[in-house]
Amino acid sequence: MKKLAVVGAGSMAEALISGMIDSRLITGSDIWVTNKCNREKLQSMQKVYGVQATYNLSELFSGAEAVILAMKPKDAADAITLIKPYLQEDMLIISVLAGVSIESIELLAEKELPVVRAMPNTSAAVGKSASALSVNERVTKKQMEAVRDIFDTVGMSAFVEEKQLDAVTGLSGSGPAYIYYLAEAMEKSAEEIGLEKELAKEFIIQTLIGAAEMLANSAKDPQQLRKEVTSPGGTTEAGVKVLEANGVQKAFIECIKEATAQSKRLGQSFSSTVRI
Repeated sequence: MKKLAVVGAGSMAEALISGMIDSRLITGSDIWVTNKCNREKLQSMQKVYGVQATYNLSELFSGAEAVILAMKPKDAADAITLIKPYLQEDMLIISVLAGVSIESIELLAEKELPVVRAMPNTSAAVGKSASALSVNERVTKKQMEAVRDIFDTVGMSAFVEEKQLDAVTGLSGSGPAYIYYLAEAMEKSAEEIGLEKELAKEFIIQTLIGAAEMLANSAKDPQQLRKEVTSPGGTTEAGVKVLEANGVQKAFIECIKEATAQSKRLGQSFSSTVRI
C-alpha cells in the first residue's frame, strides 16, 4: 500500500499502526494520521512510529489508497461529513467504528465507496485481537486481501456477514472485559484464601494462558476438556458445583446476549440519526 490515511488517533488506531509497521506491511512514512484536536497525541505518534501527522485534509487524503476511520463513534457523523469532499470513489474505507453500519457511512459520505466494517477488540494492543470483517459489494478481492493483511498484524481475522457483527461485538468485541472480570474474581478469592497478591497474579495469568492454549491446540471441545479436569469427588468438582449452583454459565450466556442486543440498539440509534 502506497499511502494510508488514518482519521482518529486513539488506542485502536495506534494498535493498528503499530501492528502494520512491526509486521513491515507498510512503512511509517506512508501512513498519514489526523485527529480532532489533540496535537500532542499526533506529535507523539509521529515520534514513536515515524508517521506523517497533519490537519491539512487535502494533504491527508491526496493519493491515499485506503482510509481508516478510527474516531469515537459519537464523532463519526461530524467527522465523515467534514472529510467527504476528499473521499474518492476508488478509496477503500475501513471503519472500526462500533455500531456504525456500512449503510450509514455511505449515506454520510454521499457517494458510492468500497467500505469495510471491522470489529477488532482491545487485545489488538498486544497483537492478539479477534477481528470480524464485513464488506459491501464494491470491495474487490484484492482490497479484501489487503484488509485482512492489516488486521492479521494485530491478531486473527475473519470475514462475516454484516448482520453477524452485533453478535461478534457481544462475544469477542466485549469479550476481553469478561475475562478480566473473571480474573478480578480469581484475584479476590486468592486474597481470601491467603495467597500473596503478586504470586496469585502469576498463577492466574498462567492458568488463563494455559487454558487458552489447550482450547487452541486440542481437538476436544470445552466441555470435554472441563470434564477431564473434573475428577469425581475432587476439588474441581466441588468448585464447579458452586458455579452451577450460582448460575454462572447462564449469567455469561445472558451477558453476551445483552451485549449483542445493546450493539444492535446503538447501531439502530446511530442509523436513525443519519437518516434524519
